[in-house]
Amino acid sequence: MASVSLDGKVALVTGAGRNIGRAISLALAAAGAAVVVNVRTNREQGEAVANEILARGGEALLAVADVAQRAEVDAMIAAAVTRFGRLDVVVNNAAVRREVPFAEMSESEWRTAQAVCVDGAFHCTQAALPWLRASGAASIVNIGGMTGHSGASMRAQVVTAKAAIVGLTRALAHELAPLGITVNCVSPGLIDTVREHARATPAHHAQHPTALGRRGTPDEVASAVVFLAGPGARYITGQTLHVNGGAYLAAS
Repeated sequence: MASVSLDGKVALVTGAGRNIGRAISLALAAAGAAVVVNVRTNREQGEAVANEILARGGEALLAVADVAQRAEVDAMIAAAVTRFGRLDVVVNNAAVRREVPFAEMSESEWRTAQAVCVDGAFHCTQAALPWLRASGAASIVNIGGMTGHSGASMRAQVVTAKAAIVGLTRALAHELAPLGITVNCVSPGLIDTVREHARATPAHHAQHPTALGRRGTPDEVASAVVFLAGPGARYITGQTLHVNGGAYLAAS
């Protein structure tokens, strides 16, 4: 991380209260960026991440906002710019990952996944666009998922949303390149995280062994995000970087 400098940059990370979002926030701060730590409702988690950044000598702002609600996103972006004066990096990480058989899936469960993952990325990116344009060297990093490429049982809503994120990445890479904004996707797979629901490990994990013989860590995903947000990745756009220990390679 020390080789990537984000000094003077400001980054927004959605869904930043725990797991991959937390690791991304800490890694961006370690590289020198001021970080806007977004959570939807769990202020305690968000405060813990922001305070950890502050304790390490970094700059952080807690932003409690539902990314599926445009008014809340607009207020979050305004608060970030008021505090830091700029915005250079947007990491669209917020997601839902509940497993449910398709035959039993409610319309609400379906819509929630699309609203958080896809609509959230739309709202945050569009609201931040004037400031990203002004940056001169801005980056958008969307967090996808291996199942958006490989598929998975009992996660139709998540797989669909994550596949859409890849499409959004490619479309925006074309459209925003003339503005000097790179747009890429990091696609984690088989990462050890703390999960809210009863199943400790998603069912599809057992179906996809990794080539490296282990699960990944949130810090390893964060490293990919920091690279794509940094000066060494300015000639990379429209790409999906898979971080899954070779599991997708083995599956394909």
